Amino acid sequence: MITQDQVDAYNRDGFVIVPRVMDGAELSAMRQVIAEIVAGAASVTEHNDVYDLEPGHSAAEPRVRRIKAPTKVHRMFDDLVRSKKVVDICKALIGTDVRMHGSKLNMKSAKYGSPVEWHQDWAFYPHTNDDILAIGVLLDDTTEENGPLLCVPGSHKGPVYNHHGADGRFCGSIDPADLTNEIPRGVPCVGPAGSMSFHHVRTLHGSAQNVSSRPRNLLLYEVAAADAWPLAGVKDYEEFESRRLSGTGPTIVPRMEKVPARMPLPPALRQGSIYENQLSAPERLSFKRIAAE
Repeated sequence: MITQDQVDAYNRDGFVIVPRVMDGAELSAMRQVIAEIVAGAASVTEHNDVYDLEPGHSAAEPRVRRIKAPTKVHRMFDDLVRSKKVVDICKALIGTDVRMHGSKLNMKSAKYGSPVEWHQDWAFYPHTNDDILAIGVLLDDTTEENGPLLCVPGSHKGPVYNHHGADGRFCGSIDPADLTNEIPRGVPCVGPAGSMSFHHVRTLHGSAQNVSSRPRNLLLYEVAAADAWPLAGVKDYEEFESRRLSGTGPTIVPRMEKVPARMPLPPALRQGSIYENQLSAPERLSFKRIAAE
C-alpha cells in the first residue's frame, strides 16, 4: 500500500497521503455506523465519554464535532486500525512493532464544522521517543474548501512549540504570532474518500472551519512504536498491551531518545477534548477569525 518514495516523503516532510486505502464497500459500511452513532446524540444534552458536541446541538438537530475513542464505541473502527494494510503502512514508517495510542473521529459537518487550531500532537502526549504518527482516514472527498488538515512540511524536525496560555496552563494551541513563517507553508491533506494521511507526532498542523456545503469527517488514530512509552506513565498495563498492533511479547524496556519535550501541565481549565482545551486561549483562535471574516 505504500511505496519507498512515499516513505521518503514522510521522513522528509513529516506527512504523506496514501490514496484509496479503503474501498467503497468499507466506506459505505463505516458511514452507516457513524450515522447511527450521531443519531444517538439526540438523547444527549452535554459532552460525555462518547460525544463532544458542537455549539448549537439539540435533540431536533444533533450536532457532533467528535466521537471520542471510536475503537471503544464500535468494533469496525478497531478492525480497521488492526487490518494488515494499515499496520503494514505504519510498520514501514515507524518500525515493525507498533501500538495504538488512541483514536477519535472529528466530524466537520457542512457549514459549521469546528476548526482545530495550530498544534503538535507531541504536546499532548510526549513519549520516550518520537516514533509516533497519526493516521487521518478521509471518510469524505476532501478538498481545500471543506476544512482539510493542513501540515507544515519539515516542521517535525523543528522545535516543540509552547502550547500553554498566558496563565501558564496547557491550552493545546500555539500562538499564531509564533508561526508567522510556518502558517503560509501549510499544505492541505486532500484526496478522495478512503485515502489516508500519516503525519509525524511533531508535525505542525491544524484545520479551518468547514464553511462549504459538504461534510469532511476525519477518523484519526495515533500509533506509536511499541518501545515508545508515555512520559505521563501507564495507568493500566494490561490495557496498554491490548493496544499492540504488531510484534510479539511485552516491551518493558523503553527506547530513550534525545527529543525535546514539555509536559501538558498544569492541565487546561477546560477538559474533554482539544476543542475544549483550545477555548482556554481565545486570543489564539486564528482559524475562527478567518472563518468569521
